[in-house]
Amino acid sequence: MTPVKQAAAEFLAKKRIAVTGVSRTPKDHGSNVVYKRLRDRGYQVFAINPNAGQVEGDRCYHDLKSVPGGVEAVVIGTRPETAEATMRECADLGIKHVWMHRGPGAGSVSAAAAQYGRQHGITVIDGGCPLMFDPTADFGHKVMRHMFAGHVPRQVAGTSARSPLR
Repeated sequence: MTPVKQAAAEFLAKKRIAVTGVSRTPKDHGSNVVYKRLRDRGYQVFAINPNAGQVEGDRCYHDLKSVPGGVEAVVIGTRPETAEATMRECADLGIKHVWMHRGPGAGSVSAAAAQYGRQHGITVIDGGCPLMFDPTADFGHKVMRHMFAGHVPRQVAGTSARSPLR
């Protein structure tokens, strides 16, 4: 088991990150907030939405395999029902770091997706938000990390098939 702070630091050390579920009508959509913050903090970030050609003024890709040069990590910000398909695509592409976003609601966390990812050598953070951890954090997200402590894993299970799920 890895402490979530360490797993978050390893995830955020990656510089090419895709964010799934970015919306064409953003308002305060969680994926869009994550996408913009990563972009603003100097990450090379890629929006993924199969139904959009552009979001937040940037090109949007229909799937992970469409991103030129690939990505090192993925934030899943879609409904939990679609998380497993995304995790399978990550495994097929050799992506080893995935964060399933979860704030106050159900978020994008899928136990089946997390298990599949871990069985295929992916480090999966199944809850919380990348913006709750430095270097992308702000005061509000740090407060949310404590307010929604039950939605942020304390430990991240290993990647082997024998590793227990939380």
